[in-house]
Amino acid sequence: MQIDILSLFPEMFNGPLTTSMIGKAQEKGIVNIDVTDFRDYTTNKQHHVDDTPYGGGAGMLLQAQPIFDALDAVQEKHPTPGKVILLDPAGKKFDQNVAIELSNEEHLTFICGHYEGYDERIRTRVTDEISLGDYILTGGELATMVIIDATVRLLPNVLGNQESASGDSFSDGLLEYPQYTRPAEFRGLKVPEVLMSGNHQKIAEWRKRESLRRTFLRRPDLLKNYSLTGQEKQWINEFKLDQEQSKK
Repeated sequence: MQIDILSLFPEMFNGPLTTSMIGKAQEKGIVNIDVTDFRDYTTNKQHHVDDTPYGGGAGMLLQAQPIFDALDAVQEKHPTPGKVILLDPAGKKFDQNVAIELSNEEHLTFICGHYEGYDERIRTRVTDEISLGDYILTGGELATMVIIDATVRLLPNVLGNQESASGDSFSDGLLEYPQYTRPAEFRGLKVPEVLMSGNHQKIAEWRKRESLRRTFLRRPDLLKNYSLTGQEKQWINEFKLDQEQSKK
């Protein structure tokens, strides 16, 4: 996968994208990440990339020219641009499904905004607009790092065990089940016996039930779009009963 990032602060990406799993993925040649300082493409003598908005108003807007020319340069090197993503509060909210969708692309280009906003004409070069959530960041750099991390880890051979990604929270619409490692008992806290039983069918059933329980208790909103089986409906009823009894 080829990833290009257009940013005024390319140095921000040095640590997060060159260490840990993302760094190893680049070393293996699974992904290549290039960061372009679009200030290098301004034709302004003072190297300004922003200006006041027509009609007045607070703040400064990123100009179209530097970003257009930076995109032209990126697409000259990579004629198949894939998705061009604008980080913007008005965009589609990022989640695991979006990460999966992006992981199937061969080329992603991220435009990291700054200042008050964008010249609207920049959106004509964009295929997707994405937001991390209903809050405002100083710029698009941190959001881009999060999206890249969530996306690249889904690529084949990035994780040591590819099953790790398929078992993550949200991968099947539920939160992940509780997990334990050695020792079997620590300060009086014991690992559930079923996990040490060697009975894989019972372990799988326990994990599914606990995954559903954790989702029911912590993120019940996720269950609105989750299709429950008959067994899962029965478990939900048991969770509700436990919840009612605990309040007494």
